[in-house]
Amino acid sequence: MATSQTLAMAAKARELKAEGKDIIGLSLGEPDFNTPDFIKEAAIQAINENYNSYTPVDGYVELKDAVINKFKRDNNLTYDRSQIVVSTGAKQSLANVAMVVLNPGDEVLLPCPYWVSYAEIVKLAEGVPVEVPTSVETDFKITPEQLEASITPKTKMIWYSSPCNPSGMVYSKEELRALADVLKKYPDIIIVSDEIYEHINFVGDHASMAGFEDMYDRTVTVNGVSKAFAMTGWRIGYIGAPSYIARACNKMQGQITSGANCIAQRAVITALEAPVSKISHMIDTFKGRRKLIIDLLNEIKGFVTTEPEGAFYVFPNVSSFFGKTIKGHKISNATDFSLFLLEEANVATVTGDAFGSPECIRISYAASEDQIKEALSRIKKALS
Repeated sequence: MATSQTLAMAAKARELKAEGKDIIGLSLGEPDFNTPDFIKEAAIQAINENYNSYTPVDGYVELKDAVINKFKRDNNLTYDRSQIVVSTGAKQSLANVAMVVLNPGDEVLLPCPYWVSYAEIVKLAEGVPVEVPTSVETDFKITPEQLEASITPKTKMIWYSSPCNPSGMVYSKEELRALADVLKKYPDIIIVSDEIYEHINFVGDHASMAGFEDMYDRTVTVNGVSKAFAMTGWRIGYIGAPSYIARACNKMQGQITSGANCIAQRAVITALEAPVSKISHMIDTFKGRRKLIIDLLNEIKGFVTTEPEGAFYVFPNVSSFFGKTIKGHKISNATDFSLFLLEEANVATVTGDAFGSPECIRISYAASEDQIKEALSRIKKALS
């Protein structure tokens, strides 16, 4: 298995900080907000009420009901308890699905760019990741024609995220319907829709593949609380899925980790039952930062950017720097460029190689405006 490039860059940045360097970290996908107080209070209450025992493998009934109500309220998706599995983060949710569905040699389509762990999770389940390339010119979205051309007799699944990590693009309902029209011709292909950034959406309503009647029985909807609720360390994710997949995930999880943390689960009940307006201040802040970082990037010659529609990343094409030597650093690819920015500008980013788009880098704007301004100033100076 490859090491997660996002975690590797974060570790390298920490090492340099420990050496006394002033590193600005724009590599991790982690909100820089504190978990909202009303959620923390629910956790404290759970501790005081002595929630300290093993939890049901697939989650507390009360949490499963909160997930069911959330899916209905926010996505107009109807699930019952047999279709919900709560896990230790959405990453475990994805791993469960891969382990129970994939057989050796099964192909999984990954529209590029894709989240860094998709390919390695598929490989770990003995599947074969198949990249479907996109570009900054197409707003990093695949077309129905590309999808059709990528399907083979071995295709078992397609995985995608919307809003997307790392590009920030969002598939509209119409765009998803066009992809669904291709997939309906291949009824054995299962769709995994990663919607962890659902609420960090700057373009309007969120669309779910499972919202289409002809896709519902073959779509696994993955979500969690890490991003929108600033709860990365609480480690709670969940799926809504066909019951046969959910049952298999429950069995797999029962042998690997059992149920997720009891205190975190109680807190997440409160988080999911709250109106989305409770977290709107964070989303508004991300939207302001998006404008700031796009404006600053557009001042630097050589970066080609799109305006992200959600999440908290920009994913500029930096291939214009390839083949150049800058301050003694030969830039052959995005990895070289990302390391150059770390060493010369003291700014941590992530190479696009990690996401299947080797001509780009990912820059997170889950940082203060002052940090963003300083980071982009350093990058501009390093490249001048």
